[in-house]
Amino acid sequence: MDNPKAPGPVEFKIQVDEKTAEGTYVNFLSVFHNQAEFVMDFGRIVPGKPEVKVMARLITNPIALKQIVMTLQENLGRYETAFGPVPLEPPHPTPKGFVQ
Repeated sequence: MDNPKAPGPVEFKIQVDEKTAEGTYVNFLSVFHNQAEFVMDFGRIVPGKPEVKVMARLITNPIALKQIVMTLQENLGRYETAFGPVPLEPPHPTPKGFVQ
């Protein structure tokens, strides 16, 4: 009996239209889920304003989410290897004219 070969890596041709290529800045994430899917709202918080504007909502299944998380972890590791650790808290800028 022949053993079928495992499929090799699949190459995708990624197409990005001009508007999508511009990107959207976000600094907020809200996640909720049920048994079948995860819903992620990516938003933008503007200093001095209490509301968050949701810029994109992504919906995916648990398997795809786990693959996304693993890919993000791998890439964050590469980034930190190249540029150093990313702090969890942003640095607090020193106000102009303030002397320590």
